[in-house]
Formats: sequence, structure tokens, C-alpha cells
Amino acid sequence: MPDARADLSVFVHLLRSAGVDVGTGQVIAFFDAAHALAPLERIDLYWAGRATLIADPENFALYERVFRSWFLAGEQASPDVTIEGQRPDVEAPSETAAPAPSPVDAERDQEDAIAGAIASDVDLLRRRRFDQATEDELHAIRALMANIVLTVPQRVVRRTEAARRGRVPDLRRSMRMAVQTDGEIVHRAWRRRRSRPRRLVLLLDVSGSMAGFSRALLQFAFSARVTTRDVEVFAFGTRLTRLSDDLAGRDVDAALRAAAARVVDWDGGTFIGSSLATLNREYGPRGVLRGAIVVVCSDGLERGEPALLGEQMARIARYAHRIVWVNPLKADRRYEPLARGMAAALPHLDRFVTGHDLASLEDLAGVLEAL
Repeated sequence: MPDARADLSVFVHLLRSAGVDVGTGQVIAFFDAAHALAPLERIDLYWAGRATLIADPENFALYERVFRSWFLAGEQASPDVTIEGQRPDVEAPSETAAPAPSPVDAERDQEDAIAGAIASDVDLLRRRRFDQATEDELHAIRALMANIVLTVPQRVVRRTEAARRGRVPDLRRSMRMAVQTDGEIVHRAWRRRRSRPRRLVLLLDVSGSMAGFSRALLQFAFSARVTTRDVEVFAFGTRLTRLSDDLAGRDVDAALRAAAARVVDWDGGTFIGSSLATLNREYGPRGVLRGAIVVVCSDGLERGEPALLGEQMARIARYAHRIVWVNPLKADRRYEPLARGMAAALPHLDRFVTGHDLASLEDLAGVLEAL
């Protein structure tokens, strides 16, 4: 059977123009399936597209017509492509007198077209607001979010380590080396203080007002646990819940299910001040916040007393190295942090950033590295 490779991105565009709702995640799955089928036959391409691009069975007939118009234009349907339906009124690609490209050039052009389409879809995913994304798009965003690597600043600790140069002499090692020179200290050894990454503390708002963002931020917290050495994760709505142990595994689906099951106040009210009071009372004496980078992900719509929120933020500021507040509402240029909770927290923040899409979380990674 002749090679069935063609411009897949144009085919997807024709489907969308014909009225089929095709999400970006479905397009990526279609391209992946086309690459996995080698050699790619038209019958295989037909079923791959139908399985990945069509979610509503009512669109099967429309899909068949668009498939015929693009991949079988000007030909009789192949005997083993048993599809029915009429061709839509879509203009077929015009034939030119230019010589047909070689198989190698055609393959290269096809790969370039697919790579360009994937890059375009990935850029759209990076800019898609979490609260406006479909389930397929959120699944694709979750895969891209796994590539975010958080690099936090280093802090100097009391313990020392051997070093080629330094200010603290290592007398014990110097004396051991002196044995080889008849007791003369010819070569001096040195020690220096160790450094290690600062602890990262993530506080995720899972209240009802953050419903469109909380699950994506939970995925971000899981990625941080995987790529960063010392991370503590807490969720809060009406109460504080520690999720660090639930997100410690490598299976993202199992970890997110375990975390969601532990949070009993999901999509409830927002009492930020009392939740932070619990954090300071139960985890402050343990040193969890001391010298840490604290990241609060919330819209700041406090239903409790703003004075309590301001007081608890001031306590955290005394312990933490830096405080970063991630607010999805900040993506709107018209937004002003005038809500009672946000206004109370703002004086204690080192950075105030947005977090409404994947691109903003990538920018957050750069902010943390520069602190």
C-alpha cells in the first residue's frame, strides 16, 4: 500500500474548521501515535486519528469525510480502508507541475511540519490558564510540568568539609600528612563550611475560590518534591494539612490521589490566618521555617480576620529567608491587591508573582533561583 504520510497539522486544522472540537492534548497524542506507527499506512493513520482526535461518536462520520478529502483526495478509497460517507466541500490540494519530492525530502518536510505543529501546541499549552484548560490539556500540561526543575539558593551550615583552600586549618589532617615529611608540616590542610540548598516550603490554597488552579499547583508541588532536595508541602483551606509524605513517591497519579484524599476541606472556605497560625505553632518550633524559602500559592481572599493573617505572616518573615506569594489573579492587569487578606500579607512579602499558567510557573522557578 502506498505511504500514507501527509501533512498531519493541516488535517487537524481541517477537522477544527469542519466543527470538530480537537484539544491540544489530543493533537499531541495523534502525532505521537503517527510517529509510533512505522511504516505508516493510511488505514493505520485513519484509526490512530479516530482513536485520539474524536471523543464524541457523533463526529465519526464527519471525521471520515475530512479524512477522505485530505488523505484520499483524487483517489479511490483503498480496499482495506472501510469507511463510509461523502466527501465534504473542502478544496483539495491543487496539483502543480513541480517535480515530486524525493522520499527523503518528503520525510524531512513531514518531520519538520510535525515538529513545528508540536512546538506551536506546546506554546499554547504553556499559556493556557489552568482554570480554562480542558481535561486533555491539563493532562498534557502535567507532562510538561514534570520538566520544571526548581533551584533554590544555598545556605552555609555549621559543619565543615575538607577543602584545598580555606581559612580554617585542618590540624588533624595536617599532622597525618606531616608523618610523611619526618614530622615537618610542609603541606597544610584546610576546611571550609558546607553549603546546602535551602528548604522550600510550599503552602497551597485548596479553597473553593482556587478550584481552577489548586490541582495544577498540587502537580507543581509533586514536581518540586521530585527535583528538589528538601521540600515541605502543606495545603490549606479551613485548616492546614501536611502533604509532604503523600507526594514523596514517584508515581504521580498515586501521589496526587493520596494527597487529594488527605485534604478534607478541598473546595471549602478560606481561612489563611488560622492555617498559618497552625503552621507557626506546630512546625515553627521544629525548625521547618527557619532559613527556608516560603511560597504561598493563594488568591488571598481571606474569610477570617486580616489582622491574624498579617500577624502570622510577620512571624513567618522572622524565621524564613524569603517569602514569595503566587496569586493567579495577578495575571489580570486590572488586578490590585486590595482584598483584606492580600493587603495584610503584602508588607511581609519579598516577591509577589502570578501563577495562572505553566509559563508563569516556569518564571517562578527563575524567581526562586535568583532569591
